[in-house]
Amino acid sequence: MKLHQDSSGALNTVTGYGPDYVEVNLERHTGSIIMMPESPVTPWPVQAFDALTPELFEMLLPLNPEVVVFGSGERLRFPHPRLTAALAARRIGVEAMDFKAACRTYNILMAEGRRVAAALLLER
Repeated sequence: MKLHQDSSGALNTVTGYGPDYVEVNLERHTGSIIMMPESPVTPWPVQAFDALTPELFEMLLPLNPEVVVFGSGERLRFPHPRLTAALAARRIGVEAMDFKAACRTYNILMAEGRRVAAALLLER
């Protein structure tokens, strides 16, 4: 699905997605990623929901978001609270949703000027 035809590149915006990719500012990524509006897009080294670890979510801590939109793959799945405990301890909210909804929600929150991070799981 194409979300936007153009992107200024000023802020990281999801410009398209499909079952095996996500486009950020028209650049295609075929693996899981972490992103914030004004930070470089970072590969997230996870390929399956069952492979999630606390350390993978702790990768978000240095970004200091107010909320994390977690795209759990094709369907909605909630991470066990032990996986996101470090985020909760810093009062960072985690909203779980399927991958497509996470992409759309990230764009909305980013456009509102929120300090939102997206952790998008692309399963293989």
